[in-house]
Amino acid sequence: MEEKGANGNKHKSVYHFLLSFAVALGVTLILKEPNFTDSQVYVIFLLFFAIGLWITEAIPAFAVSLLIISYLVFALGNKHFNSAPENIEHYVQTFSDSIIWLLLGGFFLAKAMANTKLDETLFRFTLKLAGTNPRNLLIGIMTTTMLASMLLSNSATTTMVLAAIMPLLKTLDKNSGVSKALLLGIPVAATAGGMATIVGTPANAIAVGALHNAGITIEFIDWMIYGIPLAIVVNAVCCFALIKAHIKDPTPISTAFLDDMKTDVSKEAALQRNIVIGVTFLTIGLWVTSSLHGIKPSSVCAVPIVILTLTGVLNGKDVRTLGWDTLLLVAGGLSLGLALDHTGLLKHYAEILITLQLDSMLLLSIFGVLATALATVMTNSTATALMVPICMAILPDQKLEVALIIALSSSSALRLLASSPSNAIVFNTGYLEQKDFRLTGIIFGLLGPILAILWVLLMS
Repeated sequence: MEEKGANGNKHKSVYHFLLSFAVALGVTLILKEPNFTDSQVYVIFLLFFAIGLWITEAIPAFAVSLLIISYLVFALGNKHFNSAPENIEHYVQTFSDSIIWLLLGGFFLAKAMANTKLDETLFRFTLKLAGTNPRNLLIGIMTTTMLASMLLSNSATTTMVLAAIMPLLKTLDKNSGVSKALLLGIPVAATAGGMATIVGTPANAIAVGALHNAGITIEFIDWMIYGIPLAIVVNAVCCFALIKAHIKDPTPISTAFLDDMKTDVSKEAALQRNIVIGVTFLTIGLWVTSSLHGIKPSSVCAVPIVILTLTGVLNGKDVRTLGWDTLLLVAGGLSLGLALDHTGLLKHYAEILITLQLDSMLLLSIFGVLATALATVMTNSTATALMVPICMAILPDQKLEVALIIALSSSSALRLLASSPSNAIVFNTGYLEQKDFRLTGIIFGLLGPILAILWVLLMS
């Protein structure tokens, strides 16, 4: 029976793979224009093929990313298949992108917390504040995550909060509603918090930088006026939806597992915990004050990587257990975003919008929806970096509104694993399937851009 089930899954995967290929090919033939270059045609096909594979899960998500990179190298850089072959180096260099290093720094901190049992200490504190009622615990976790993500990156916040609740998750059934609600709530809250401040997510900083280049200055507090109300509303709605969908039993969570958590009181263990605490606060402090000292958040990640390995808190075995497949997933999304930009596809469709001479309100709405759609298949920072300059050129008299709407809307994409590093991080636990992200992904994806458009226009 098991062999038949395995064969059935293999056949289903092959079917989904071929179906994704056929649909992508059909869409490409429909969208293809006579003046399109070979590279543009190849990238359109890749975009829809990757979307199909991510949705159907025909192959693992990280494998789709590897397919993206290898496809770009093969199709765009091969003179036998491309009449104008490109330099494909930038498509393979996404493995060293700043977002990858930011993720890696968060992974090191989370692993160090787990090794020194600081995650258990943090969870005890959280449990003490929220209580054992599963609904209150979800509210407490999501609120704490949202607040932390206002100052830390979404991925780093997700990694650390996940490490804190792992002791509880290990005592629950993998398919329990509480487990799903907590895991799904973390990326939602981290993403919502990221909308609230300039440093909350790289997409916000990218938008502010574009505005600065255009001669428009937006202060830290100004962004908070736009971002915090959105973060609170979206986080609250998604939290309510998760409670209704997954937490139907108000039975208090058993805290018996806490009795098995014994803290090592030796001097060496205490020293390691103090090292991790010091490194964590130093890293967070440097992240928060990056505008003062000029060190990029990705560069700050050298602090935990170097110190934690130098002091022996983490060793080679620990490093090998990090979520490398998650990093592959994100790198593939970055490569896809670069391909859409470098081949001129985004610029092509932006020019079409200009010729249509649409009303500015309608265009801003289109920008918000398009930002969410693009960020669904790539990172929100990539979508923002691609769209803001082009869209500001389309509406030169509303550059502030354009940048804000695109950055905030791009953070609303949580439907796919590739949409957000936070999604990929919680998925890496093995407790969730991709279909579990549908509820919060749809709610956030619809509510986020609508609120962003209405609130930005109202405040402006």
